[in-house]
Amino acid sequence: MHLEFILLGFSDLPHLQGFLFGIFLIIYMTILIGNGLIIVITKVAPTLQTPMYFFLGNFSFLEICYTSVTLPRMLTHLWTQNRAISLIACAIQLSLFLILGVTESFLLAVMAYDRYVAICKPLYYPLIMNHKVCVQLVIVSWMTGIPIQLIQTYKVISLPFCFNELNHVFCDVPPLLKLACGNTSVQEFSVYAVAVLFGLVPFLIIVRFYFKIITTILKLPLVTGRQKAFSTCSSHLIVVSLFYGSGIITYFTPKSSQSGIEKVLSLFYTIVTPMFNPMIYKNHEQNI
Repeated sequence: MHLEFILLGFSDLPHLQGFLFGIFLIIYMTILIGNGLIIVITKVAPTLQTPMYFFLGNFSFLEICYTSVTLPRMLTHLWTQNRAISLIACAIQLSLFLILGVTESFLLAVMAYDRYVAICKPLYYPLIMNHKVCVQLVIVSWMTGIPIQLIQTYKVISLPFCFNELNHVFCDVPPLLKLACGNTSVQEFSVYAVAVLFGLVPFLIIVRFYFKIITTILKLPLVTGRQKAFSTCSSHLIVVSLFYGSGIITYFTPKSSQSGIEKVLSLFYTIVTPMFNPMIYKNHEQNI
């Protein structure tokens, strides 16, 4: 078994290493500052002590953690040109990445539920979305994926690997399976099963909530009321589309059909998506 992997990343673009480092550094700082400000503002502003902003603050913290699992190492590799990552470091990165990915799926579903209650059951909103319930929903979102994803990580990382050059920007399941020796159909089935359970199910829940939200909004008598209700959900829908769209394509495309595009897609749900989170805050602030 190889004791380390070589993350090829963007090594096929040797003349753009400095440029890419600068771009990713700016993106990382933007994510840290933008989401950090949301956390501070939602904690200290008296008018923002509502369930929506409570979830938004937690989501911002998640986005900082999620990005910090991959981006700092990407920046280091671009700066030093040393792309080696040990097996243990790869396992840690993979497990954190998978756990935080599940957390994001469930938090997005929780935020959709919050909007559903606010728009479809406004009179019961304070009763249903009380502080205790909000805290419980956040805890469940953070804890649900931990045991399964730790097992998933162990199964993938303990495979016999015939190669150690990982054609990706960080340790992820699909590119790791491409390096494994022999038949990995069992592991692939396990990956798809977990992806359906912790990815597709929350997505379908979100779709169901938004179907009910849109149905309710269309029944509103005033056009301005409809526009305001739609605008409070628009940024959340953008994040959901980016996160799930790129994730579904990456995880449900057969590994034999992937030809490097997964590297680009992975940037959407690890880097681009967190950049949209401050836009959610801005949009919500304008419409509440």
